[in-house]
Amino acid sequence: MTSYDTISFLSDYGTVDEFVGVVHSVIHQLAPGTTVIDVSHHVPAHDVRAGGLTLARAAQYLAPGVVLAVVDPGVGTSRRAVAVEVGDGGAVFVGPDNGLLAPAVAMVGGATRAVELANPDYQLGAPGPTFAGRDVFAPAAAHLCAGVPLADLGPEVDPAGLTPGMIPITRVEGDDLVAEVLWTDAFGNLQLNVDPAEIEAFGDRIGLRFGTRTRTGVRHRTYAEVPTGEVGLVVDSYGLVSIAFDRASAAEELTLGTGDEVVLTPIADDDAPRGASTPVTLREKQP
Repeated sequence: MTSYDTISFLSDYGTVDEFVGVVHSVIHQLAPGTTVIDVSHHVPAHDVRAGGLTLARAAQYLAPGVVLAVVDPGVGTSRRAVAVEVGDGGAVFVGPDNGLLAPAVAMVGGATRAVELANPDYQLGAPGPTFAGRDVFAPAAAHLCAGVPLADLGPEVDPAGLTPGMIPITRVEGDDLVAEVLWTDAFGNLQLNVDPAEIEAFGDRIGLRFGTRTRTGVRHRTYAEVPTGEVGLVVDSYGLVSIAFDRASAAEELTLGTGDEVVLTPIADDDAPRGASTPVTLREKQP
């Protein structure tokens, strides 16, 4: 019998209302002693893609156990509630089957089993269907931690039939690479869906185009290396290219945000010096 002692919890509930606290309390009553780690509760409301990307960024660093993720604009509808096993039982992702779980599941190697959460014995009775985080997902996560087998939560479903995540990919247009801002972090850094290898041939100075505006981005290893006023291109802690300013918000400086398109283009004179120099010879003045 497999049991877990940690639940990593992500949602779009925010922390103003009682929702997060109620979920914690449900878990505590059904699986006392379980550690609950709050990954984030400030995913933009109803934004399944943003939630999926947040979970995917975090997934490989989460403690082994159950991952409870709830960004569920279709709550109460015919969308399925699922538990997805990865690593032959190393972890289980619990949440709605709306694409939220898919990027993280893929990040950690893919699903080995999945079930639909359909057994009422492992759910809370509810006056209405609009708080599945409390009534369906939290009980499932807690019961898994208490040692309930995955198969007892409901009928098995084909992992290949789970809703895929919506992750944008870059595309090449001529010499240009068309990218998208995946994420704007709390510091205003703009993470692009660009692997550093995709722009290796572009050199250190790269043209950036967004709408009708253009800037030059310069590749640097750290944020602190970006000179004041310069647009930096830094490989972030997740291995993707980010647009950044040193101690300033790239999002505010460039008026860009998550979902915006950014075109990266090679600069033909990349190897040319940034300034011009004129040789000067000093001669002693003749009397």
